Amino acid sequence: MRPAMDLEHAANSFGEIASTRDLVAELLAAKRSVNTRGAYEKDLYDFFMTMTGQEPHPALVREFLRLNRFAAVAVVLKYKAKLIDKGLKEATINRRLAAIKSLVNFARKVGECEWSLVDVEGEKVVPYRDTTGFGRVASENVAAMQSVLSIPDRSTPQGKRDYAVLRLLWDNALRRGELGGANIGDFDPLARTLNIYGKGRGTQAQLIDLHSATADAISDWLSVRGAAMPQEPLFIALTKREYGLRLSGYAIYKLVFSTCSAAGIPKRISPHRIRHAAITTLLDASNGNTRMAQKLSRHTSSNVLNCYDDNRQSLQREASGLLAGLVR
Repeated sequence: MRPAMDLEHAANSFGEIASTRDLVAELLAAKRSVNTRGAYEKDLYDFFMTMTGQEPHPALVREFLRLNRFAAVAVVLKYKAKLIDKGLKEATINRRLAAIKSLVNFARKVGECEWSLVDVEGEKVVPYRDTTGFGRVASENVAAMQSVLSIPDRSTPQGKRDYAVLRLLWDNALRRGELGGANIGDFDPLARTLNIYGKGRGTQAQLIDLHSATADAISDWLSVRGAAMPQEPLFIALTKREYGLRLSGYAIYKLVFSTCSAAGIPKRISPHRIRHAAITTLLDASNGNTRMAQKLSRHTSSNVLNCYDDNRQSLQREASGLLAGLVR
């Protein structure tokens, strides 16, 4: 028989682990999204550097977590004031506060902290204030997108890839992360479907249908991509330095920006603006069918689609016009 465990020795061992644990690393490891991990790491780094002049090493993090509640809240509120003084946008401030709150909540769960930051409120944000794409009306969006799709040279591998990417951004209103995260095995050319991993869904795939033009564009790209396994990325970088790597969100942004610039689009267009354009144009073409638009956009809340529809119809402009016409 094995000897009985030395409980005193075990307790000492656990104590040593607790005293050396890296809570920031543990927090980041528990996040599924690569983007979330990267954002939290940067935001926590900024918090500790701003308030202490030091990187968030384990001992410093533990020192912060062992403050009393009032002192901790005061530190975070002072940090928030500094962010406001810098002129940062409300969404950026809220994201950085969310990273700190997430660290504190995680520490509470594992017994390394006894308070919360519930008293630290975020900034009020007006969601989806600007839902325009290339322009305000559907006809402008359609004309602009037709120009953009004419730019890629589809006789070249890069042109085939770029054309397929642009079609997915428009035809299916994909987000950058959804597009960049797709693998070869997620695409079914016969069924004309694609599995995507949407925002906030973790490893749960969502099957979307593709138009024949979109499916053909992807197949055309895969015909020149080269032999690859199902688990390899659907879209890859083609530069010498990064050839074969998964096409990053930044690379997709650059692809969209450069193509739209080449098409003579004066507005600064991002992948998300194409998504806005697709949703707004669909609402216009379907006479405001928000249910259809919700299926396309995969928004969990229909209230978001109401914002799109209100902006599309320019109700405030119409209301102001009616009032102005009543007086002389």
